[in-house]
Amino acid sequence: MLDEDQRFELMKRLRAELPDAPKPQAKGGRDAFRSVVSCLLSAQSLDRNTAAASKALFALADTPQGILDLPEERIVDAIRPAGLYNVKARNLRRMCRALIDEHGGTVPQTRKGLMSLPGVGRKCADIVLHFTFGQDTVAVDTHVHRVCNRTGLAHGKTEAQTAASLEARIPDGFLSDGHLLLLTHGKRTCRARAPLCPTCVLRDLCEAFPAILD
Repeated sequence: MLDEDQRFELMKRLRAELPDAPKPQAKGGRDAFRSVVSCLLSAQSLDRNTAAASKALFALADTPQGILDLPEERIVDAIRPAGLYNVKARNLRRMCRALIDEHGGTVPQTRKGLMSLPGVGRKCADIVLHFTFGQDTVAVDTHVHRVCNRTGLAHGKTEAQTAASLEARIPDGFLSDGHLLLLTHGKRTCRARAPLCPTCVLRDLCEAFPAILD
């Protein structure tokens, strides 16, 4: 795995290479609930399908009680584009019930509180903390997981394991934009298939280069 100096250099290069990486904007209130719902719907779903399902659902209701008041079949029909709609509909209703019964209808602002909600795992919790509440945390999705394990920035067999490793290993000063830097690099350069290793600014630091080209 990369040592401390190498990890700092890796993140510094990404920041210099990706000045146009999108920046999070802290929100709250109803936006927090929408974020949790969209994240719950995103499991094993393409971004465009998640967006379509979220839009259809929020056109019907966008509060915990509002969703609980909907017949389950209407929820299923609305979120169908996101796939796994029967399971997600059940988790969505259970999550809304937990928000009302255990949190007064307010989305908790801690990882522990968010992960106590049905259907919400660490990735979803960290995304909500970062993008909705503006907290310095690096959410690990499939792209960040791939970049971390290929380069040696952090290691883990699962996204949750990589998140725990990364939390202890990401250099100081990069928590605020680390997720978007790693995510953008994973989408643009360190792709799952046909990664652009020869032109990658991290190639001399990356543990997987040049073996990944063989």
